[in-house]
Amino acid sequence: MPAFHETLFPLDIALGAAGGPERATEIVTTLTGREERNTRLAHSRRRWDAGYGVKSLTQLSSVVAFFEERRGRLYGFRWRDRLDHSSAAPGAPVTPFDQALGTGTGARTRFDLAKTYGGTHAPYVRPIAKPVAGSVRVAVNGAERTLSTHFTLDPTTGTVSFLASHVPASGASVTAGFLFDVPARFDTDFLEVNLTAFEAGEIPRIPILEIRP
Repeated sequence: MPAFHETLFPLDIALGAAGGPERATEIVTTLTGREERNTRLAHSRRRWDAGYGVKSLTQLSSVVAFFEERRGRLYGFRWRDRLDHSSAAPGAPVTPFDQALGTGTGARTRFDLAKTYGGTHAPYVRPIAKPVAGSVRVAVNGAERTLSTHFTLDPTTGTVSFLASHVPASGASVTAGFLFDVPARFDTDFLEVNLTAFEAGEIPRIPILEIRP
């Protein structure tokens, strides 16, 4: 990913932010009154306002410093989504069986981390490119594998690579569990901070936008 810093936005502020996923759906109403609906994006894009997480001048100062180091919108960074940052169900521990990554062919060595939403009508598979280092667990046919012994992980892309002598056999299911961050950037080049308003309880607006690796 060009212009990306592998650093985490201040966690105490991110966990108080407001936001969520956004889709881009085009709707056309025909002469009969029926709708034709289409989406322009294969993946949702998340937006947040980090201003809701700022509760003190110290936190505000840390955001300004983080903003300046990123040069506004220029450099991306890691963002921790309070609602959705684990392969497991909310409150459940991560296991190596949380998410399906694919099926072995006997020759395939690389599997990309992903998280699936839904499962009845049209499951959505979300690519996970920024796993949290040390959190990724992988299994093949229900047997957990060991990092560095059986596979390696690129924490900047989310790619699991099996070592030559441990390539999943044909038909073997490959699963994984992990914590993850979201690649994001500031969605503004200007942070407007009114200290008088802030001291009176008015929070600054700090827009954050998910980006694609």
